[in-house]
Amino acid sequence: MLYKSNEDLPLEIRTRLSEAYQELYRAAFNSALHWYGEASKAHQVALSAVRMQSAMDRNVVVSG
Repeated sequence: MLYKSNEDLPLEIRTRLSEAYQELYRAAFNSALHWYGEASKAHQVALSAVRMQSAMDRNVVVSG
């Protein structure tokens, strides 16, 4: 099942992730579901995308 909006995401995802990460999760999940055809695999891919983005966000160096 594709997620059309963040309100459609599982409660665990909505309560644990910020709005921006929910958007990322939803986009990654929908893409992976289309690609792999398995919800469990799509969930793993989406969580991985969130983890990678979170790590990148923590390592951003602001120069100026």
